[in-house]
Amino acid sequence: MSANPVQAEKSFASALISILSGQQQTPTEEEVREKAKMLAGMMSFAGDLDHVIQTAMTAIDTRMGEGVSIVDFEAEHDADWVYKREIPSTYTDAYSAFLREEGWPASVVQSLSDVGTKILGHLQDPESDGSWDRRGLVIGHVQSGKTANYMGVIAKAADAGYKFVIVIAGIHNNLRKQTQERIDEGFIGRSSDPENRVSIGVGLYDRNYPGAATLTNINEDFNKHTAAKSGWKINDFSKPVILVIKKNVPTLKALHKWLKDLNAQGSGKISDIPMLMIDDEADNASINTNKPDLDPTKTNSWIRQIVGLFDKSCYVGYTATPFANIFINPDAYDKEALEELFPRDFIYCLDAPTTYFGPDKVFLDEESSDLALERIKDCERYIPQSHKSDYTVPDLPPSLYQAIDEFIVARAIRNIRRQKNKHCSMLINVSRFVAVQRGVRDLVSLYESAMRQAVKANYAMPEKTSQRNKYMASLRAAYDSQYADCGASWEEVKAALWSVFDNLRLYVVNSKSDEPLDYKKYERDGHGLTAITIGGLSLSRGLTVEGLTVSYMYRNTRMYDTLMQMGRWFGYRPGYEDLCRVHLPKESIDWYSHIAEKSEELRQQIRRMRRDKLTPRQFGLYVEAHPDKLLITAANKMRAGEKLRVKQNFSGQLIESYLLPTDSEINKDNEALITEFWKNGFGGKIEPTKKGWDVKDVPVAVIEDFLTRFRAAPDFAGRKGDVVSYLQLLTPEHPVADVVLVSVAANDEDESAFRLGYQERARSDNKAIWHLSRERVASRGDEKLGLSDAQVEEATRNAAKDDKKPSDYHFREVRNKPLLMIHMLKSKDESALRVPAFGISFPPGHYEKAIDVVANKVWIDNMLGPVSDSPDEEDDFDE
Repeated sequence: MSANPVQAEKSFASALISILSGQQQTPTEEEVREKAKMLAGMMSFAGDLDHVIQTAMTAIDTRMGEGVSIVDFEAEHDADWVYKREIPSTYTDAYSAFLREEGWPASVVQSLSDVGTKILGHLQDPESDGSWDRRGLVIGHVQSGKTANYMGVIAKAADAGYKFVIVIAGIHNNLRKQTQERIDEGFIGRSSDPENRVSIGVGLYDRNYPGAATLTNINEDFNKHTAAKSGWKINDFSKPVILVIKKNVPTLKALHKWLKDLNAQGSGKISDIPMLMIDDEADNASINTNKPDLDPTKTNSWIRQIVGLFDKSCYVGYTATPFANIFINPDAYDKEALEELFPRDFIYCLDAPTTYFGPDKVFLDEESSDLALERIKDCERYIPQSHKSDYTVPDLPPSLYQAIDEFIVARAIRNIRRQKNKHCSMLINVSRFVAVQRGVRDLVSLYESAMRQAVKANYAMPEKTSQRNKYMASLRAAYDSQYADCGASWEEVKAALWSVFDNLRLYVVNSKSDEPLDYKKYERDGHGLTAITIGGLSLSRGLTVEGLTVSYMYRNTRMYDTLMQMGRWFGYRPGYEDLCRVHLPKESIDWYSHIAEKSEELRQQIRRMRRDKLTPRQFGLYVEAHPDKLLITAANKMRAGEKLRVKQNFSGQLIESYLLPTDSEINKDNEALITEFWKNGFGGKIEPTKKGWDVKDVPVAVIEDFLTRFRAAPDFAGRKGDVVSYLQLLTPEHPVADVVLVSVAANDEDESAFRLGYQERARSDNKAIWHLSRERVASRGDEKLGLSDAQVEEATRNAAKDDKKPSDYHFREVRNKPLLMIHMLKSKDESALRVPAFGISFPPGHYEKAIDVVANKVWIDNMLGPVSDSPDEEDDFDE
């Protein structure tokens, strides 16, 4: 076998997974071990079997659903064209073989291929006559394999006859280079490095592989010099042509000029070349910035002009943030730029594989969330969230030193687990400014150097001696607090500490970096890289941080796309998921949890829309009026005195009073109001539940009366009014609603006195108002209260279709009427304070019903909180 241990293990694991994937039933670990031993002898594999067996067990248990799409059913398009003509599979077969060789399970490779075929069906048949222009969007998950998906689509499109492919890969050189490398491996078949044009990836498995032509390489984007020195036309090539470019004005302008000058016919259009454009990170076309080369209006315009040059074109945006600004104004039109990039023809929502370590696990699942999340409380004194580009960092916060300690210990444990040849990384994102990132790097370097010397001198010393060293003591403290249950003793971890520093390197990752973060270099040398990466925006957009184990992020932004893309910690963590730690401030934890929940709800809405045969336009209108859409688009753009008249749609949403008053008189009045309505039974029959009581089919007028009289915190009063307005809007379809009184019997409940048992919640730091953690009042599953057994079974069946447990959205859907939930909360820190709260959920399906709301900057700040981390201030961009 290969002398390179990394490649040898990869090849052996791939062969083992291939054998196991052919079995009818999932094999036991013992059966996998027997197969591994037999295969090791045949392939002369001398590496560690335990880790390969673990990799194989994870792979064969990985599944991926087919996703769901909503389409324009009225368009003249037959998605079955992919099955009605014989399409060669040269590029598709090579790509599938490449993925299997990389260790992808056969089942997932097949699922990826099936999904790719469906997306191809939403495109136009490239052999069809006439002019056509298809627009679509694919919604994936952060770090879940979107690139693998669109590479599969590109391969299938090339087989079908698309001659020209443009991949727009974000706004940074490092991301464009990373994407170019993946395209080289998965489609072109040879390295685009001008000094090393060797066969790689798909080019290694078939001597007759046709490959593809490209005018970009790992070092050079498409620019005016490329255009000037290239006299080639697209039709001069006998194979498909693919370009991997950055999303900025000069690049797009140069490409447009080349296409128009050398490829357009007398009409000014390119009529004989079917073109596919893949816009990766599609939401980033509208990044809020004043930098001329990244101007969203001009960028968007040039993309549209390039698409408009072709008589036969397909544009497909890819994003992980469903609230992307691509949904703004589907009717926009410009004489030069022509039609907007709205995905009028289809929206395809991808499923994540079952082994995906995503927002659900990090923020919504209480067990895994408690393990993974660490709250940052001390960073503001050292690196304030609002700081200038010339800020001098005096020292690192203690919590960051602690995170570095955790990383070193976690790497030692991974080495013990035979993962030494796997990459292991730490991410530090505390500033949007390049100079500040360099200052942080210098302080991290000092600490790492001192730690290296301390470990070298003490890792083999007796414990009593080594613990006198403060660095060794801090590593032991990190082990005791985080990893004592990891399956390795401190003695084993201590002995493995020195191995951590073999390939430990520090990187500043931004557009001005001198040294690239190059994992493949270490793979070629047969090692796994141990990397501490420090950066800002470059770490926040598509760049894959391999083997990410510990993350530390102290940023204050609530822009959905920016924040979700900062979540590099999502992805796949085979064999070390239990070691992953994410350090965030409370505000980020709250907002990430909110986004994770709302994004998942939006995906569920797409499934319902598909069932109801609604169109992308209807989805776009719904997203445009979604309450969170206003927060993202307005937060950083509204001036102090400016007002906006906007639409708000609460369909399928739960709106809760997460901003609560601390005034005792207000809370006493609200508790008396609950007692009054409870005594009167809300006009219906009160029935006990497992957690309080419920009343079915209460007239909406009664609910309105209750909410109108309920005294909300001043900052939430406007939102309460919006909820009442929306409830009134739905009254013709939903004249009655359910009420649930949520009560914990053991916590001072007294039914005879109409007194609810309280639910304990953590107290916020703000004494004037209680801002609930994660912006949630109800516990997950509360919307199940009061449902019949048949409704619960229906919700469970609906969730099972997505391979999930039923969520509150599923319960909301089967209830199919508004629900008012009434709660009594009590602070863990202030035992005397009882605070009533409410939540009201609305059934999904009313996607075109919205209310008018007048919002100003004060309204936005009340709902959102101050936003000091603006993308407009980033200085990490390519010039």
